[in-house]
Amino acid sequence: MNRLRFFTAGESHGQALTAIVEGLPAGLSLSEADIAKELQRRQRGYGRGDRMKIETDHARLLSGVRYGKTLGSPVSMLLENRDWPNWTTKMAVEPMEAPIGKLQMPRPGHADFAGMVKYRQDDLRNILERSSARETAMRVAVGAIARRLLDEFGIRICSHVVCLGGVDSAFSALRIFNQHDDAITPVLDEWWAGIERAEASPVACADGRAERQMIEAIGQAQKRGDTLGGAFEVVALNVPVGLGSHVHWDRRLDGLLAWAVMSIHAIKAVEIGLGYQVSALPGSQVHDELFYTPERGYHRKRNHAGGIEGGMSNGEPIIVRAAMKPLPTLSTPLQSVDTATRQPKAAFKERSDVCAVPACAVVAEAMLTIVLADALMEKLGGDSIDEMRKRFQELPNVPLGW
Repeated sequence: MNRLRFFTAGESHGQALTAIVEGLPAGLSLSEADIAKELQRRQRGYGRGDRMKIETDHARLLSGVRYGKTLGSPVSMLLENRDWPNWTTKMAVEPMEAPIGKLQMPRPGHADFAGMVKYRQDDLRNILERSSARETAMRVAVGAIARRLLDEFGIRICSHVVCLGGVDSAFSALRIFNQHDDAITPVLDEWWAGIERAEASPVACADGRAERQMIEAIGQAQKRGDTLGGAFEVVALNVPVGLGSHVHWDRRLDGLLAWAVMSIHAIKAVEIGLGYQVSALPGSQVHDELFYTPERGYHRKRNHAGGIEGGMSNGEPIIVRAAMKPLPTLSTPLQSVDTATRQPKAAFKERSDVCAVPACAVVAEAMLTIVLADALMEKLGGDSIDEMRKRFQELPNVPLGW
């Protein structure tokens, strides 16, 4: 059983989204401002729809925190949907004398059709409201809490877009962290400079040339009534050696990370380190040789493994890549079937984004953060942040320089 777990509830156009986070240590500093910062990052991105113009996401802490410190009890949060006043009839909890018309034209690529069949519903509204990516707002809120925990131990997590609409960025963690050899400082300087550019970019891209082409691609897709997907990298630095385990399938850190990122709406592929490229290379070009010097301790000259070997963190930066498909809600709808008449009909169309890859990268950061926070708590144990700090100081001294 995971030490840190969470549950979310709420519909896209319901009154609010809620979350309960269980397993946090007592004494961790936490404020609503910590959470607001990450929620604002999730709303970023060129190509977002009108919903982001309506919502100004702010999660309220309702329990588990007193005087700015966690109590060790469950933390609950509430994020009200500002669009709710426009949906009080369509999403009413109580029975309605005259309910609105049913939606019966499932969108290809969405949860609509499979959810309708699974739950035996004849109104797709009953499926699409919960299956909407609006749910990820609470994942980001939970991730912000987990980030506060990792901050206590110097673990840093960031992301950037590497591809959007077929346009590739020249900035890549795989390239940067495979060139460090014995010069760590220049590599870190290059990395953080790129991340700063990505944070300021409307498409979360560190490559100015690619950024301009990505923006142009989004504009063209919008004119066509189409949508675009892409790919991003999430990187964790200063992760201690030994998070996760090789002893059982459900404790392997790479498996947990892949599961967490793959659970995000519209994600269709996840890679760690070289990922798919390992299938075409000999072992001599894949595996990261190990070295030792008194000055640096144990270290590598490349990071093809993406920071994980045998299901455990090895001290190198953890590098996760994920591919996001284009969103299935198109302003020029695809062909579908009216499930009431079984006749051909255009798919249902609702307000949506043209592209949400930059926002999805922030959600993936949150999921990566949650998994690493849980793995760290499993490693260190303890019911309070003070106990965790003490045990962290007792970990084997394996200086890796990151």
